[in-house]
Amino acid sequence: MNTTANYHPPPSSQPPFSDSDLDSDSDSENFQVGSDLSNSIFKTYLEFSSSSSSSSSITAVDLSKIQSFLTSSSSGALSCLICLERIRPSDPTWSCSSLCFALFHLLCIQSWARQSSDLSAARAAARLPITAETAAKQATWNCPKCRSSYSKSEIPRCYLCFCGKLRDPPSDNPWILPHSCGEICNRPLRNNCGHFCLLLCHPGPCPSCPKSVKARCFCGSVEDFRRCGFKNFSCNKLCKKRLDCNKHNCSEICHPGTCPPCRARETYRCRCGKKEEEKDCCDRDYRCENECKKLLNCGKHVCERGCHGGDCGECPLQGNRTCPCGKRIYEGLPCDGVAPVCGATCNKLLNCGFHRCPERCHKGSCVETCRTMVKKACRCGGLKKEVPCYQDLSCERKCLRMRDCGRHACKRRCCDGDCPPCSEVCDKRLRCKNHKCPAPCHRGACAPCPIMVTISCACGETHFEVPCGTEMDHKPPKCRKLCKIAPLCRHASTSKPHRCHYGACPPCRAPCEEEYPCGHKCNLRCHGPRPPPNPEFTLKPKKKKSNHQTECTPGTPCPPCPELVWRPCVGEHFGAERMMVCSNTTRFSCDNLCGNLLPCGNHYCTKTCHPLETQPSSSGHQKRSESCEVCNLPCQKVRMPKCSHPCSLPCHPGECLPCKVLVKRSCHCGAMVHAFECIHYNNLSEKDQVAARSCGGPCHRKLPNCTHLCPEICHVDKCPAPDKCSKKVTVRCKCQTLKKEWICQDVQAAYRDTGNDPKDIPKNQFGLGLLPCNSDCKSKVQEVESALQLRKPKVLEKKEPENEKHGPKRRKRRDRIQEGKQVSRFQEFVASVKCLLLFIIIGAALIAVTYYSYKGLLQLSDWMNEVELQRARRRRSRF
Repeated sequence: MNTTANYHPPPSSQPPFSDSDLDSDSDSENFQVGSDLSNSIFKTYLEFSSSSSSSSSITAVDLSKIQSFLTSSSSGALSCLICLERIRPSDPTWSCSSLCFALFHLLCIQSWARQSSDLSAARAAARLPITAETAAKQATWNCPKCRSSYSKSEIPRCYLCFCGKLRDPPSDNPWILPHSCGEICNRPLRNNCGHFCLLLCHPGPCPSCPKSVKARCFCGSVEDFRRCGFKNFSCNKLCKKRLDCNKHNCSEICHPGTCPPCRARETYRCRCGKKEEEKDCCDRDYRCENECKKLLNCGKHVCERGCHGGDCGECPLQGNRTCPCGKRIYEGLPCDGVAPVCGATCNKLLNCGFHRCPERCHKGSCVETCRTMVKKACRCGGLKKEVPCYQDLSCERKCLRMRDCGRHACKRRCCDGDCPPCSEVCDKRLRCKNHKCPAPCHRGACAPCPIMVTISCACGETHFEVPCGTEMDHKPPKCRKLCKIAPLCRHASTSKPHRCHYGACPPCRAPCEEEYPCGHKCNLRCHGPRPPPNPEFTLKPKKKKSNHQTECTPGTPCPPCPELVWRPCVGEHFGAERMMVCSNTTRFSCDNLCGNLLPCGNHYCTKTCHPLETQPSSSGHQKRSESCEVCNLPCQKVRMPKCSHPCSLPCHPGECLPCKVLVKRSCHCGAMVHAFECIHYNNLSEKDQVAARSCGGPCHRKLPNCTHLCPEICHVDKCPAPDKCSKKVTVRCKCQTLKKEWICQDVQAAYRDTGNDPKDIPKNQFGLGLLPCNSDCKSKVQEVESALQLRKPKVLEKKEPENEKHGPKRRKRRDRIQEGKQVSRFQEFVASVKCLLLFIIIGAALIAVTYYSYKGLLQLSDWMNEVELQRARRRRSRF
């Protein structure tokens, strides 16, 4: 892709445009100037890169960032992230040279850098043991967008061009990019290749070096001429470099950096040589999990080290040895002998680092926890207490100092004064008014919103970025691409293309030629629907347009057909036609009689000519309007098949409707009643009628000799074999202790043998008393009676005195209450004492109230006399 094609393509590549694109405004000149600027800036670089062997796609990637800056500058969309104000060509600026290359007002970035460095110095002086001057010298400040760090000496103090060669660059030259010196950039390119930028002084990063150099691939096997900025390449062949093992070669594709570890699988021995395992070549030097256990030079002990190579060394127990505390030395002690304890105090330094072991010389390690009682202070110094040396002391006091944010207290328990940074989220509304500050709670102003909003044209091909919060102040850029919105009218395939635009697409100028339902065509200009304008890319008109009438509004249907045709009368009589407009649907009537067939199909209408609308129905007949006469005669047709029900419809055409009268017929057993349609039931044969009347369930008729129902399916005749009932019946003895299950026909035979008729036996006593009682029945009856006797409550009868009179219930209740209220002498004594104490307390209270009220009156009188004397003195002093 050619980078300059987006700005001014040659005339031969210009696409055809519609008539609406011929109109232009004043902004097109600015666009052409921006195109010339981009062409002049990229000219030297493109001439040099076109002669090299690199592809044009790499060139487009290198220049995309600069093109975005140029598009924003030509459309006036450059805004300062700090103040969110538009950057004018005459405003002094500063651009970040680390990552983002964002442009800021010089005054804004100076104020931002000073505040950030002062805040950083204050934090460092408060948290680190350094002086305020040292902290001020070491203070740094960050770029508002990419947060790149700068020292305090790098605060901008003057207005420089993008490349930094010219101070206060001119802003009145329309052919030089604003804030640029117009000369070759000549800044050293990245990767320190030794070459310099060939573009004119420009915003954004410098592109990769376009010069061709002779370079080798990563593995060094292929040598080729490449662009200096992309001289590191892969030949896509096997690397074949010698690996660290000096035995195998690298099997990876040509790659940057060091080769990966060798993964060739072989069998290797561990360091001690006792175990063999299959491992990768890079893990060939390994140690097994077994101990060495080789005999040392002393011949008495074995090596206790793990798997290792080389000699095991001397026995650690040979030579001069000491007691466990190290105070007494034993010479000539054999290595297998145990060094005795000396009996002195151990005095080894414990883990605390302050106290020594108070135990006697002992084997093994000393105690891990020092339990010596010492006086300690907590971290905040608010509590002092004697605690064991190993124990840390902390109080429950919460720190009330403000953190470095100045908004929240520390609230950490027993804080030593070094309060941690505030962990709360700032969450203040940023200046863009779209986002909130996600940084931790801090002092001073929040960092600007680093988000950039992309503003594009309607098709999205031409776009530029602006800081978040300023997107409402910028208009979308103008685009020279073709509009991608498909027309909605019927001339979409033949319409001319037009450029990308705002608002709705221009109207189609072709003739409509839409066909009416009557067969004629519309001869007006196309008035089909137009795509609606996108509200995001619709600009308000500066001047009101004149409201001139057009032939037809776009998006409206075609007007009524204006052609002239012959139209018959409403009764469609022969020789009564008139010439009328095709779209005129009014109808007229002549003086002839109607003479049309009535809906019944048997009579004719005798009215004068009237509207007669015919509509085909589903049955194939024509349904006529209600304006014709109505036949009120009853239907006299004979139904087929014949039935006794007459047709309920009036005189009508065609056959009568089938008879839908319901005929009720009960089933054979009388359990339910069936309702049949007359035509359906009459069309059945006698055998089918009998089958249709059956309910299909068990017969609900009771058998004559037992209490059971007929087990057969609903049938016509009597129930077959009423004496052969095969259902089970529970047979019991007279006391209902014994029971058995018999078949119903056996129970009937048993009743007949005893001279009883089974028909006369009630249903609840059917089968009762057919079994004889035995001895078990009598014992069970006795147990039941004894259990009933035990369940009866024992009623204790209290004999009333004979001389007691039968009084009313209320008097008896009152007598019982009086008997229950008999009071003892002790209770009478306690009640009298309580009354006496109550009288004494009341008397004392009355005396006290009388005494103090009298005393209060005397004091009130003295106070009033004093007030009178003071008033008299004041009067005398006046005179």
